[in-house]
Amino acid sequence: MPHTLTIDGISKRYGETVALDDLSFEVRPGEIFGFVGSNGAGKTTTMRIALGVLSADSGEVRLGDKPVDLDVRRTIGYMPEERGLYPKMKVGKQLAYLAELHGMSRSAAREAVMRWTDRLSISGRVGDTVDALSLGNQQRVQLAAALVHDPAVLVLDEPFSGLDPVAVDVMSEVLVEKAHTGVPVIFSSHQLELVQRLCHRVGIISHGRMRAVGTVDELRGGGDVRLEVHAPEAPVGWAHHLEGVTTMSHIDGRTLLVLSPQVDDQLILHTALKTGPVHEFSLHRPTLADLFREVVAA
Repeated sequence: MPHTLTIDGISKRYGETVALDDLSFEVRPGEIFGFVGSNGAGKTTTMRIALGVLSADSGEVRLGDKPVDLDVRRTIGYMPEERGLYPKMKVGKQLAYLAELHGMSRSAAREAVMRWTDRLSISGRVGDTVDALSLGNQQRVQLAAALVHDPAVLVLDEPFSGLDPVAVDVMSEVLVEKAHTGVPVIFSSHQLELVQRLCHRVGIISHGRMRAVGTVDELRGGGDVRLEVHAPEAPVGWAHHLEGVTTMSHIDGRTLLVLSPQVDDQLILHTALKTGPVHEFSLHRPTLADLFREVVAA
């Protein structure tokens, strides 16, 4: 039965540097959770603590109601950012070896290697050493290493870094497939458009603290709304007197406005029509990239 991965109040210091400060969130069964933040925000430290590679100063990581110990770690599929493959070892032997380390029998490991290398389109490279592969194929092998033992949870640190569009599509499909089986999936990425497209929920971390958590729609709906108005005859400053409305730009009859949540956009349309014809009137919710910039700036 699938379980929730819970990060419960973990903190980590390195001397005077606070890497994580009472960080809490959860990744539910069947959920793809996007973990985003600037370099040094604490993403990799969090993942290493979740795997037991690092120990937290305080707090706890649980899978279901069980703290993550050696037995639980064997059920986790992990893809580290710094990639952990043996460069001179052949792909097939390496994947089978890793599967057996997770407790699979030799025959089950071989079957799993065949299944995942075929699914990730690298079955023709199982006899090659890792260092003979392109970066994209090395990352496919690394993903196969995270999947080969049929993990109960997937933790992936920058899995899409450096991949070509075809490889991104393949990896995305695999993550969605695993989530559909009930596996909780968490991955970090700087590719925010991809996070916005794939993830059920997103957590934004900054300076070791979780600053925002929710679905993309929830996060996008909580901020100010941008409104673009194309009114060719409208003078500069036509919306200045409207409460809760800030004019960001006015170029060639196109005005970009930022609206506070309580502002009635129909009042703005009525005001714009008083100046002449309105050719375009469109609302723009902030993207995940916009939200990320706001959180990091704050």
